[in-house]
Amino acid sequence: MAAILEVENLSKKFGEFEAVKGVSFAVEEGEVFGLLGPNGAGKTTTISMLTGVLPPSAGAARVGGYDIRAEMHEAKKINGLVPQDLALYPTLSARANLNFFGRIYGLQGKDLKERVSDVLRIVSLTERADQRIETFSGGMKRRVNIAAGLVHQPRLLFLDEPTVGVDPQSRNHIFESVQRLNRERGMSIIYTSHYMEEVELLCSRVAIIDEGRIIALDTIKNLIALLGGGVINVGLTRANEALLAQLAALPAVKEAALISQPLAPPPGEGAEPKERPASASGVTVKIVAEHSQQAVVNVIGFLNGRDITLTSLEILEPNLESVFLHLTGKKLRE
Repeated sequence: MAAILEVENLSKKFGEFEAVKGVSFAVEEGEVFGLLGPNGAGKTTTISMLTGVLPPSAGAARVGGYDIRAEMHEAKKINGLVPQDLALYPTLSARANLNFFGRIYGLQGKDLKERVSDVLRIVSLTERADQRIETFSGGMKRRVNIAAGLVHQPRLLFLDEPTVGVDPQSRNHIFESVQRLNRERGMSIIYTSHYMEEVELLCSRVAIIDEGRIIALDTIKNLIALLGGGVINVGLTRANEALLAQLAALPAVKEAALISQPLAPPPGEGAEPKERPASASGVTVKIVAEHSQQAVVNVIGFLNGRDITLTSLEILEPNLESVFLHLTGKKLRE
């Protein structure tokens, strides 16, 4: 299947700060593609470059075959952007807002009227079409925001955090709209969200971006398979390199690493660490397991056999949330 979007080494600098550091990926025609990352990872900056809001500092991208540097005017005709912030006129009705955005794209007369009616149906707001935006709930405003990005019938739609701050009913409307656009109209969609369940529900593939770089890109099934049996976070009073190596060598354990806190020195070396964790809080060891249940049994048996105090135990079953935490060391909504 042909790619609707091809991105190659795309970068963006703001002075000395490089917000996006050479990202590369492609989105197939008719695909719902997830772009995940913590706050400040570079998601919105990447989308802004691909939609002409910001010029790239380096790299290249093509939207429907059009180069975003030389042919952005043509690229804009086939892509739609639904930004995080509402881009609506509150004193105008939903219909008047959509008429305005339609005319920006050159629509008029019968075509404009039909397009506006169509997108109002898509977002389930036909009955409220002639009421002013300022009377709408937050979720309804989000749905009009989506309609504004659809009025010119784009082939590729960018949805940047479309469900932020909306009520459950509006979230369901948005899910249904996205699925219907993709299923019935073959629309390609790039979807960013802080809610993993949305991405798991809607997207076929996901790219995880952190600190301006894509650190993983695959199907959700394959990303989850990276963790095998899941992750076990073990709280201890202290840990050192020798202990981590012993834990990593246990049956059903793939690897063991310290989370954030500094290591204690190996026995006999005598040197104190520059930063020593307080015994009240201790340290947390992340264990990537091949089989969670067996790994837990082996880890607890190992610690008990050496009189090492276990202060906490958290088992993260394999899912997109635990993959994200494993790869970035952060929760998505931090």
